[in-house]
Amino acid sequence: MLDQPQFGRRLKRLRAARGLSQADVAGDGMSTGHLSRLESGERRPTERTVAYLTRRLGVDASVLTGPTDGRSLTAVLASVASAPAGSEGTQVLGRAVEEDPGEDPAARWQALWLLSRDAGRDGDYELERVRLLELLELSSVLEAPDLRARSLVRYARCTRALGDAEGAEPAAVEALAVARAAGLGVPDTLAALTVLIGIETELGRWKAASRHVDEMERDLLPGAPSALAAEALWVAAEVSDRQGDEATALARMDTALRLLEGGDDLVLWARLRAAATATALHMSPPRVAAAERWLAEAAPVLGLIGTPVQLQELHALQAHLAFAQGRLDDARALSRGVLSEEHLRLSYRDRVRLSVLDGRLTILAGRVEEGVAALERLARQTTQSGSRDLAAHIWQALATTLAAHVHSPQDGPAPGESRPDGRVAGQPA
Repeated sequence: MLDQPQFGRRLKRLRAARGLSQADVAGDGMSTGHLSRLESGERRPTERTVAYLTRRLGVDASVLTGPTDGRSLTAVLASVASAPAGSEGTQVLGRAVEEDPGEDPAARWQALWLLSRDAGRDGDYELERVRLLELLELSSVLEAPDLRARSLVRYARCTRALGDAEGAEPAAVEALAVARAAGLGVPDTLAALTVLIGIETELGRWKAASRHVDEMERDLLPGAPSALAAEALWVAAEVSDRQGDEATALARMDTALRLLEGGDDLVLWARLRAAATATALHMSPPRVAAAERWLAEAAPVLGLIGTPVQLQELHALQAHLAFAQGRLDDARALSRGVLSEEHLRLSYRDRVRLSVLDGRLTILAGRVEEGVAALERLARQTTQSGSRDLAAHIWQALATTLAAHVHSPQDGPAPGESRPDGRVAGQPA
């Protein structure tokens, strides 16, 4: 049995990581007062108590009672940082954080930064958010504006990925303000401005987003590292596309992709091409030829070394591309395959877009009422969440699909009318 106070620290960290209150964990079999004394180290756990808590938390008993190796968090950080690729560092570091008494806030900040990054890469945005909330607290304790700005940027990204663009905006605004007030360099300022532009775009605040893009291109991009500049240009391309300036959007994407040619970050190279594919397919009409080219470049890399969330993103893009090409059966199989996975790791935005595709396919398969109801439900949900850009996409997709459905599959759309992929018949891809 693990001695106190280590047991209590581990129990408290595990509960917090799952976003549970003491009442949630205590349930009917334990008082919250008793649980509080366990967490504070005042009460030693019995075997019966451990068995109850592990059932409530859904973990193996060793997670709560397994021995510690006695190393400090700093020592574990050094070990994880120097470990060969493929080592199981996340679990070891997570255990060290649970047992850490909090005597070195800087070491704890670094550990939580790594753990939040790994959670985000795995698509576990809820856990990432829990880690980031503590990071924000620690950055205030450390009185380090650079750490606070970076924590806020990542928190804004994570909150947006969870579907709360309105909740993400204040964090992005504060990150930019902190970076400017502290005179942080171009990388920190550009990272904050890039995430803010993406959020403003999703909220439908075109004027603010366009103003920030102009500022970014004028003051920050000339001195920015290529990877950050490429990401910023991709976000700027989305703003141009939403404003109907397709030529500028495509030019910005081409510039972004060229910035990473010959670079050594192969995953970033592939992910940017996947992002460009998504933007091209969301254009009206979709730029199918460009999307085909970019996805063909990204797919082999992501298929070989991509994380589980990157593979789901890849398969979702393949479904969207199949739909744009008119391969409806392939699109249906691919989209249902992703949506039926036990652990769906897509961001809120990508999940909604894939569900929209599924609804469109349902309508085109002849189940019109079912598909319309699904799309209307999604539109209401996204409107309530503040994602006005996403809601507008859903209503447009619904109107386009219903227009296409009035033509039989045998006849196809008449020239000048909408096709299932959103293009106009007789118009080049």
